Amino acid sequence: MQLGAIDRLERALALFMVVGWRITYLMRKGRTCPDLDATLFFDADEIHGAYLLAKKKLPAKTPSVNEVVRLIAQIGGFLARKGDGEPGAKTIWRGLDRVQTAAQTPRALRGESD
Repeated sequence: MQLGAIDRLERALALFMVVGWRITYLMRKGRTCPDLDATLFFDADEIHGAYLLAKKKLPAKTPSVNEVVRLIAQIGGFLARKGDGEPGAKTIWRGLDRVQTAAQTPRALRGESD
């Protein structure tokens, strides 16, 4: 990133704020409303991409938001051991970056763009 000018820095900050807001929002919803339907927060390609990257079978019923957030965090390095608690923003961010890349493939194959 070349942030030598104020306008470039402002654009980068605006983008980072949106990304940071989504990660924090997902983290909070996963903790406070864990049983909500994951399709309220993720599109089908993101959910499918998360399960593919985690090498887990996609469940027959729609997963909850907490299941998908924890799965994404595991992709980002969260260990999900019994005493670990809930994932933090950094592991969700790392996992979401990989899931977004995985979700772009089926979109591109269908001819859709972001």
